[in-house]
Amino acid sequence: INKRVRSLAKVSSLVNLISPSKNGAVRRFGQTVQSMSSRDTKSPGMSLKAGSKASGPTPTKRRNSTLWSETLDVHQKSTFSTKEIKRQEAIYELYRGEQDLIEDLQLARKAYHDPMLKLSIMTEEELAHIFGDLDAYIPLHEELLIKLTEGTGPDGTVAQIGQIVIDWLPGLNAYKNYCSNQLAAKALLDQKKQDRRVQDFLQRCLESPFSRKLDLWSFLDIPRSRLVKYPLLLREILRHTPPDHPDVTSLETAITIIQEILSDINVRKGESECQYYIDKLEFLDDKQRDPLIDNCKTLLCHGELRNKSGSRLHVFLFSELLVLTRPVTRNERSCFQVYRQPIPVRDLTLEDLQDGEIRMGGSFRGAFTNGEKAKNVFRVSSLDPSHGQSHTLHVSDVYHKQQWLNCLRTAMSQQQGAPARVQRGQNIPAKSHSSVSSATVCEEEENENCPPVSGPKLRPQTLSKTRLDQKLQGSVKRKETGV
Repeated sequence: INKRVRSLAKVSSLVNLISPSKNGAVRRFGQTVQSMSSRDTKSPGMSLKAGSKASGPTPTKRRNSTLWSETLDVHQKSTFSTKEIKRQEAIYELYRGEQDLIEDLQLARKAYHDPMLKLSIMTEEELAHIFGDLDAYIPLHEELLIKLTEGTGPDGTVAQIGQIVIDWLPGLNAYKNYCSNQLAAKALLDQKKQDRRVQDFLQRCLESPFSRKLDLWSFLDIPRSRLVKYPLLLREILRHTPPDHPDVTSLETAITIIQEILSDINVRKGESECQYYIDKLEFLDDKQRDPLIDNCKTLLCHGELRNKSGSRLHVFLFSELLVLTRPVTRNERSCFQVYRQPIPVRDLTLEDLQDGEIRMGGSFRGAFTNGEKAKNVFRVSSLDPSHGQSHTLHVSDVYHKQQWLNCLRTAMSQQQGAPARVQRGQNIPAKSHSSVSSATVCEEEENENCPPVSGPKLRPQTLSKTRLDQKLQGSVKRKETGV
């Protein structure tokens, strides 16, 4: 509740980020609050006299990492069991994390939003689109802090936290709209970064101590990363809670509630991302617009490919359709011009080609004599003769090829009601790396003796490898999203 060209651009998912190993957000558990006012961020080096040596880079502001047990004196500490200390430490992490979140939300407005509006670096409408109602969530998190403070006893411990959290969690549903808008907000921010004034302002902020070397998007993404940490924090508290403690049942209930909330946000975000790309599709004529496009609620994966002549193609695998497009710009707005006819997933056939079976380069018909043997190639074709198309797709490495194959097979099996038709399929072990890969696409007609290539260059803001693998193994039915 981050993106270079990702391998298979899958829809981001909050639920897939619940495990620490899947969460790319910066860990900030147990950190203390520190004022982030720009007036308090002067570095000692800034006061050097003109004649003194030039100072090094301005030190980054750091947050303290004081533990709950460090706030106790020796006598107090001796009155608690080791297990109780660990339980209170976990509760303290939740408390301190809320303080940090509030501080960052305030910083996003005071150090970024307000100055850019005052200096007319961006319009009020643009800032509203990028920042959303970010600062409106501050009271929500302040409420939890108040409840935790009220629930703290004279000895500094919180006897029961379960019910407090149960009563507070429903308020997180307010993040549905914010998270659903993240893709469009990030796209607008990236577009505005082309403006020299915006670029210069953001760079100055990044170099300032208050930023902690985090860029603007990192601050805007903090609420999402915080949302996915709640299940982890609650499980940690539960792990250190005695079995007979009255908090056990309520904490288990709280964990169920937050998981349901994250799942709902995922659904909304997944549908929003899917619609975002559908709206960017540009059809050359009405015949290209397959009615199935209106039924697509899930974007399974997408990626940038190149054809034999070096032209870029961007391939989208929706739940109902496989759509090949060419990235274009219309009135400074990026969109995707649909290339040939979209292929219904129910009509797809998939052929896994062995390394060296296809030669790439030059013309396809002369490829066997003047091209290089291609690795990581597969072919997708349409069973419908009226489509008359087949595409050979070349992916840059085994890992990303396997991702595409898994996505296609899963989608086909669900749409066709049977295992996907895969010829000469070979189980290629997935590598445990998540680097972005580029792919080359070769186009061909149905009867050509060369398969089409669909390898994606995952967009920078799609799923990480771990999240992607989970999505592949899970159900394509799942509505995707990422907070």
